[in-house]
Amino acid sequence: MAPTTEPILEVSGLVKHYPLTRGVLFKKQIGAVKAVDGVDFTLHRGETLGIVGESGCGKSTVAKLLCSLERPTAGSIRFKGEDITGLSGRALKAVRRNIQMVFQDPYTSLNPRMTVGDIVGEPYDIHPEAAPKGERRRRVQELLDVVGLDPDYVNRYPHQFSGGQRQRIGIARGLALRPEVIVADEPVSALDVSVQAQVINLLDRLQSEFDLSYVFIAHDLSIVRHISDRVGVMYLGRIVEIGRDAEIYDHPTHPYTQALLSAVPVPDPEARAQRERIILTGDVPSPTAIPSGCRFRTRCWKAQRRCAQEVPALAVPEAFRGTAGPAAHASACHFAQEAAPVPPAPPGERRLNGNGPG
Repeated sequence: MAPTTEPILEVSGLVKHYPLTRGVLFKKQIGAVKAVDGVDFTLHRGETLGIVGESGCGKSTVAKLLCSLERPTAGSIRFKGEDITGLSGRALKAVRRNIQMVFQDPYTSLNPRMTVGDIVGEPYDIHPEAAPKGERRRRVQELLDVVGLDPDYVNRYPHQFSGGQRQRIGIARGLALRPEVIVADEPVSALDVSVQAQVINLLDRLQSEFDLSYVFIAHDLSIVRHISDRVGVMYLGRIVEIGRDAEIYDHPTHPYTQALLSAVPVPDPEARAQRERIILTGDVPSPTAIPSGCRFRTRCWKAQRRCAQEVPALAVPEAFRGTAGPAAHASACHFAQEAAPVPPAPPGERRLNGNGPG
């Protein structure tokens, strides 16, 4: 299924803060962990939107919010035009049927005491209208066949399968209710490289077969490029750059994206020798004490006084303003137009010391 311009998920101003408290009997809030701090994006029907970023940037929290496993502190999530952030009861149950999740770890996301048939068929216990009782075993076997497993495995237990096979079971469970959106939270990070390719190819095939739209969350930029139509780069709770995969990978405009891509292994020795590595110094700021202005400025070599005073909007740089609609390439950087990704430096390792003003 080719991506369309029809939005199926619209995320606006999404925020999730976890309060920090002190005291036992009389708890007092002393701050908050700003796990997600103003995320905006649109997922179009038939599209795969990849979300990348280092550990702790808020990717998995976004996944939980999209699947209504967590309630947002602020902002909205619209599914096919309907705001689902305030739903509860039957209305929320109906939405959850259409937005399913594939979890990261196939070793802990499957109940070891349940058979594969019970695991894959469990969604039918919650949504009995999706499959009559007499049809459940047949449907579970069909799902196992769809994901490349023997239908006769229904009576086996998770410990009898490899990691890749377990993830296929998790994918089959996610498909049981015929959802329209799958949120895949690092679904291949716990697998061997050869198995990763098999699972990615499976997800690619299932998208066409079941008319699915994916939010694919990962930290491996190579995998995201293989499967995604568009890519959003997260840093410290916000998306700092988003656009078509080719534009993000070939013409990154945000310094953080440039640094991430410089660390991706290049198989061609000549190209690898010509490329200069961007090494960021300093630690990622704590989500309890986010810097003023641009949150990346403390590690950025482009940082100026303005960066400490103004929060950069996620906007389309001038070079990409001719690109319309869902392919718009947006960057949250005051100096996204600067052509050179790094300042001149002596040959060899390029070590950047970013201690922005303020």
